[in-house]
Amino acid sequence: MKVPLSWLKDYVDLTLPLTELAERLTLAGLEVSNIQYLGIEGAELPWDRERILVGHILAVRPHPNADRLVLADVDYGADQIETVVTGAPNLFPYLGQDVRHLNLKSPFALEGALLFDGHKDDGSKMVLKGRPVRGIMNRHMLCSEKELGISDDHTGILILDPDAPTGAPLADVLGTAVLDIELTPSIARCASIIGVAREVAALTGQRVRYPDYARLPLEGPPLSGRVVIETEEPHLNPRFCAALIEGIQIKPSPYWMQLRLRLAGMRPINNVVDVSNYVMLEVGQPNHAFDYDVLRARADRYAGPEQPIRIITRRAREGESIRTLDGIERVLQPFTMLVTDPAGPLSIGGIMGGAESEVHENTRNVLLEAAAWDFINIRRSVQAYGLNSEAAYRFSRGVHPSQAWWGALRAAQLIQQLAGGVIARDILDYYPAPPP
Repeated sequence: MKVPLSWLKDYVDLTLPLTELAERLTLAGLEVSNIQYLGIEGAELPWDRERILVGHILAVRPHPNADRLVLADVDYGADQIETVVTGAPNLFPYLGQDVRHLNLKSPFALEGALLFDGHKDDGSKMVLKGRPVRGIMNRHMLCSEKELGISDDHTGILILDPDAPTGAPLADVLGTAVLDIELTPSIARCASIIGVAREVAALTGQRVRYPDYARLPLEGPPLSGRVVIETEEPHLNPRFCAALIEGIQIKPSPYWMQLRLRLAGMRPINNVVDVSNYVMLEVGQPNHAFDYDVLRARADRYAGPEQPIRIITRRAREGESIRTLDGIERVLQPFTMLVTDPAGPLSIGGIMGGAESEVHENTRNVLLEAAAWDFINIRRSVQAYGLNSEAAYRFSRGVHPSQAWWGALRAAQLIQQLAGGVIARDILDYYPAPPP
């Protein structure tokens, strides 16, 4: 499991030097097999604290001698505004505009900075030197991820979050180290950022800071009466929580979330899917977002308008199949637990969702599921399908049913923050036999 320190610091103070922290974790059973560095001392390319800063793009103007280039006026916290020449395609939509009110922030490298060469694929580095570009002197640069060594993306400049402080060293904003921790099945409690934070707190005498769920605004129409949860195998699915968020807007996640997911080994997709993955990594509770309108349309066919959506968890029946999110049609084994409705399977419980009800760019309402599953049953299904997802990694090692409620709250909270919408005033919670 990959643990970015910049994420871990949200939940616990790190009082030990990095190498000593890694040693203490390893001796405690969380073997740190590798440490990766980004932008700080120890990285292949540490970011120069004097020359690689956060820039605020104030205006984007046409280049007088080139249609494929623009001039960007940049404030980087000094006493003067610098103009740079760039061909970044993601700046062209702002051409001819004063954009200071948009808080467009980007990494800004001053002349003399050492960067990766964005035009080469061999890892070559270059020292930034001023030169005229189509008649305009260009001394500095707005940077892409590739030039900074974050990724191979050179399709445009990196747009930071609007609250990135102008003029701050980029190393203070994005620089971090990532611990690669090998977890044994016996310490599945640590398969999350907060799980590792608990161990760090115990080892160093610190306190854990948990996300605040107290101010979660439950203001939408009630979910009760619109969705009913049933299970045929409560010993295999001991808990099932469901929250509804209506009126969302699908768009890219903010850069801070995208970077954390990527450092943790996951690919950003959109704000709702990213929240689902983020919460799984953060608190250790996998969850899944269904397109609520797809569920509603299916219910209209099997029950008629105004009848509740019936979410049923059960074992697969002979001959059933489902196309999962990876695009593969899978014939289901009779021991596999499914999330279904009367029209058929919706997802393989605890392992992977189905393609029909997945969240897409036109989704406006999502039904969020956070559940608990029997770890032995999950392990058996993983082996049968060769489908070892991040969710299955956690469920097959054991996630306590108490986690489901907090996972549902946290995911609903973040979806509303990043996608808008309103959360139904009640969160459904099927929990017939809470364990001690």
